[in-house]
Amino acid sequence: MAQHFDFCRAMTALCEDICRRHPEFRHVRMPEVPVTFSQTRSPVEWGVQARLTPLRFEGGASVERRRGRLWTVQRVTHQGREALYILTFFLPRFLNLSFEEKMITVFHELYHISPQFNGDIRRFGGACYMHTGSQKGYDRQMAVFAKEYLQSQAPEDLVRFLRFSFPELQAHCGHVVGLRIAIPRLIPMDKVA
Repeated sequence: MAQHFDFCRAMTALCEDICRRHPEFRHVRMPEVPVTFSQTRSPVEWGVQARLTPLRFEGGASVERRRGRLWTVQRVTHQGREALYILTFFLPRFLNLSFEEKMITVFHELYHISPQFNGDIRRFGGACYMHTGSQKGYDRQMAVFAKEYLQSQAPEDLVRFLRFSFPELQAHCGHVVGLRIAIPRLIPMDKVA
């Protein structure tokens, strides 16, 4: 029987621990945030590493008017619960980052989750409402959060897999597998059954 490593299960366990230990993330309910992966088509190291997909509109609204038409987001159910977010990591690209960059990326995506945990993203004032006007500044703060988490006696067995590159993880654990969920579509309300 072939060995394998369930990336999404390991990442979910890590995110659950982060949200238990770090006060900035205690509002996140990971059972409503399925962790998924998407395979990158190109072997290049640059590009999107991870993405948080909110499943509600601004303020947690389930319906939004655009160009005179009402829209909703396709519902996602995972393990018997309706999801409010989908957290996706792009493999192998994400795993080929340094350990520090991987931790910053995890915190970066989790911090996008609204403090109200209502399916919307965390919004900052100004035109750059996602990253406070400076993504570099945003990521510097994520590095601080990651360091605080690691200093909180975070279990090494939860972060160990992030110390490997993708080829190293495969060599050590076998095939890398995980959950895949298609990104939900916007649906016009007049087409909702």
